[in-house]
Amino acid sequence: MDIVDQLANPNVVAMLLAGLAAAMTVFTLAGAFVGGDQLSKRMRSAALERDVIRAREREKLARKPHSSLRREPKAFMKTVVEQFDLAKHLSTDDIKEKLAMAGYRGQSPVVVFLFFRLVTPLIMCSAALFYVFFLGLQEQPLVMKLGVVLAAAYLGIKAPELYISNIIKKRQTSIRRVFPDALDLLLICVESGMSVEAAFRKVSQEIGEQSVPMAEELVLTGAEMSYLQDRRLAYENLGARTGLDGVKAVVGALIQAERYGTPLSQALRVMAQENRDARMNEAEKKAGALPPKLTIPMIVFFLPVLFVVILGPAGIQIMAMMK
Repeated sequence: MDIVDQLANPNVVAMLLAGLAAAMTVFTLAGAFVGGDQLSKRMRSAALERDVIRAREREKLARKPHSSLRREPKAFMKTVVEQFDLAKHLSTDDIKEKLAMAGYRGQSPVVVFLFFRLVTPLIMCSAALFYVFFLGLQEQPLVMKLGVVLAAAYLGIKAPELYISNIIKKRQTSIRRVFPDALDLLLICVESGMSVEAAFRKVSQEIGEQSVPMAEELVLTGAEMSYLQDRRLAYENLGARTGLDGVKAVVGALIQAERYGTPLSQALRVMAQENRDARMNEAEKKAGALPPKLTIPMIVFFLPVLFVVILGPAGIQIMAMMK
């Protein structure tokens, strides 16, 4: 009971808190003198971790000596593309750029795209012929049947392009949503003293949980800055791969900062704020477009139900009176 009474005394509680604060102050000041060289410890730890990572990657390569980062297309696809010279007849001028924006880099995705651009019309045309002449439209005129077949063939030609366009839109949406956050992380890393390559690598590790495409692009940019002679090319490749105006504006600011020696942190801070404002404006634009879009669904689905609920009892009473 005496201990409880003492703890209930405000003077005793204040004395205990003052003693605890004094002890923590002495411990903090003593730790600065007896803690040793923390920088050396961290550098040695980083060196050991680098050796561990290098050993692990060498072990992976030893287990898979023929592994590659790029998937090779099937042999028959490559044969068909080469024999029919599809690169000349079915390819477009910007196909490599579109495939890179969709996340497919190298020559192998081009071969696969050209192969499916040849095969998909044949499959859809064959399916349309079977349906038109044997299943569904046997009694229709021949002109209509041929029109359905031609429409299916044309849709088959455009199907690979539509698929690539859909993948590009999904990647751009994912990148656009997290790009301001990635710029904030880059700003923090640069202001903390990291190099640009290390900052890109660190941000790619942190941003991967929110957007895999954004992390992938940052990793590629960091790798290009490591082996290309000019960082400007790495920045331009980042803008070309994403195809977003916001990313291209940031790329231009980074190139200007690299060329004229202006502080990189200032450019990142300004561009991060601009991209954040652009993201907010886009959200406000979508919110403002909701009322017109909801007008037709309300007229079609809500108003009939509302009329039934309001006029239903009156209609029932009128029918009862008429009987």
